[in-house]
Amino acid sequence: MKTVELRKKNEKQLKQQLLELRKEQFNLRFQLAGGQLQSTARIKEVRRDIAKIKTLVNETKANG
Repeated sequence: MKTVELRKKNEKQLKQQLLELRKEQFNLRFQLAGGQLQSTARIKEVRRDIAKIKTLVNETKANG
Protein backbone atom coordinates (compact mmCIF):
# COMPACT_ATOMS: atom_id res chain seq x y z
CA MET A 1 0.00 0.00 0.00
CA LYS A 2 1.34 3.37 -1.00
CA THR A 3 1.70 6.15 1.55
CA VAL A 4 0.13 8.59 -0.93
CA GLU A 5 -3.05 6.49 -0.95
CA LEU A 6 -3.13 6.40 2.83
CA ARG A 7 -2.72 10.16 3.18
CA LYS A 8 -5.95 10.67 1.23
CA LYS A 9 -7.95 8.81 3.90
CA ASN A 10 -9.32 10.35 7.07
CA GLU A 11 -8.50 9.10 10.57
CA LYS A 12 -11.60 6.91 10.82
CA GLN A 13 -10.76 5.16 7.54
CA LEU A 14 -7.15 4.67 8.65
CA LYS A 15 -8.22 3.07 11.91
CA GLN A 16 -10.60 0.75 10.04
CA GLN A 17 -7.79 -0.23 7.67
CA LEU A 18 -5.51 -0.82 10.66
CA LEU A 19 -8.07 -3.14 12.23
CA GLU A 20 -8.39 -5.14 9.01
CA LEU A 21 -4.61 -5.44 8.65
CA ARG A 22 -4.23 -6.64 12.24
CA LYS A 23 -6.85 -9.33 11.62
CA GLU A 24 -5.01 -10.37 8.48
CA GLN A 25 -1.72 -10.46 10.38
CA PHE A 26 -3.32 -12.67 13.03
CA ASN A 27 -4.61 -15.08 10.38
CA LEU A 28 -1.25 -15.14 8.60
CA ARG A 29 0.54 -16.08 11.82
CA PHE A 30 -1.86 -18.99 12.32
CA GLN A 31 -1.35 -20.14 8.76
CA LEU A 32 2.42 -19.95 9.23
CA ALA A 33 2.28 -22.02 12.40
CA GLY A 34 0.04 -24.60 10.72
CA GLY A 35 2.22 -24.86 7.64
CA GLN A 36 -0.53 -23.61 5.32
CA LEU A 37 0.93 -20.22 4.42
CA GLN A 38 1.62 -19.84 0.70
CA SER A 39 3.35 -16.46 0.63
CA THR A 40 5.59 -15.63 3.57
CA ALA A 41 6.37 -12.24 2.01
CA ARG A 42 2.80 -11.14 2.77
CA ILE A 43 3.63 -11.13 6.51
CA LYS A 44 6.31 -8.51 5.90
CA GLU A 45 4.01 -6.41 3.69
CA VAL A 46 1.24 -6.40 6.29
CA ARG A 47 3.65 -5.50 9.08
CA ARG A 48 4.97 -2.54 7.08
CA ASP A 49 1.48 -1.36 6.13
CA ILE A 50 0.51 -1.41 9.82
CA ALA A 51 3.57 0.69 10.63
CA LYS A 52 2.71 3.20 7.87
CA ILE A 53 -0.83 3.63 9.12
CA LYS A 54 0.26 4.01 12.74
CA THR A 55 2.80 6.64 11.68
CA LEU A 56 0.17 8.62 9.76
CA VAL A 57 -2.28 8.49 12.67
CA ASN A 58 0.41 9.78 15.02
CA GLU A 59 1.34 12.54 12.55
CA THR A 60 -2.24 13.77 12.40
CA LYS A 61 -2.42 13.82 16.21
CA ALA A 62 0.84 15.76 16.45
CA ASN A 63 -0.16 18.30 13.80
CA GLY A 64 -3.49 19.00 15.34
